[in-house]
Amino acid sequence: MSEEKSGPLEMGAEMDYSEHDRTYAFFLSATKWGTVFCVALLIAMAFGFFTTAGFFSATILFIVLNIGAFFLLR
Repeated sequence: MSEEKSGPLEMGAEMDYSEHDRTYAFFLSATKWGTVFCVALLIAMAFGFFTTAGFFSATILFIVLNIGAFFLLR
């Protein structure tokens, strides 16, 4: 016969919700900073390749963009 139960029915081991929250926060942070890195790299590459600025100016721009994004997005 069917038993009536109140509340959620857990299958398997209990969830570690604090670990889940930390993992999700890490994933969001890694996604955000990875996107910032790629966008800054593309801007710096365009600056270096399509202007007469050169490699060192593009490298400095890449560093400045990452530092600026760090202060704007933290």
